[in-house]
Amino acid sequence: MSDLTILMKATNFAAIKHKDQRRKDTEGTPYINHPIGVANYLTQAGVTDLDVIQAALLHDTVEDTETTLEELKIHFGEKVASIVAEVTDEKGQEKHERKRLQIIHARHASKEAKLVKLADKLYNIKDLERCLPTGWTNERRDEYFKWAAKVVSGCRGTNLELENQIDEVLTRNGLVNPKEIVLEANEMD
Repeated sequence: MSDLTILMKATNFAAIKHKDQRRKDTEGTPYINHPIGVANYLTQAGVTDLDVIQAALLHDTVEDTETTLEELKIHFGEKVASIVAEVTDEKGQEKHERKRLQIIHARHASKEAKLVKLADKLYNIKDLERCLPTGWTNERRDEYFKWAAKVVSGCRGTNLELENQIDEVLTRNGLVNPKEIVLEANEMD
């Protein structure tokens, strides 16, 4: 199977899984724009690893649809499923705990998972910079930016292009030096 065929298979799978979902922005953007955008940021930053690009396209399928990791293994292989598993939150946990664990897990993730995480955070903060989701305040957006900077701190040294773009967005939005974000004790190992 060619690389293009493999990428189109992952894109189609994600599109089917996310077909009824919308982003929370005021336009109700189709959700599939997000994983495609994450994959695009990776390729624009020089990432050519096919497993990483597939994982980017599929990164929210287990967390946000009825897709299982076993299903991803069957269709896309162990490596892609493993990367997706690393960036997937536990559905049963309280939101605050999931966010705290993302900060902790980012530091111990594989390079491939860190790449997906960086591109995901870049997409989300650029989207928040563009417009607030329905029901969000500026304060909630600012809290997201601070939290995203903490997650990114655990991924630094993975892809300078993505990290620099993230820093530019965060700096434009009031985080004077995102590289110097200090983690709290409960966000450490």
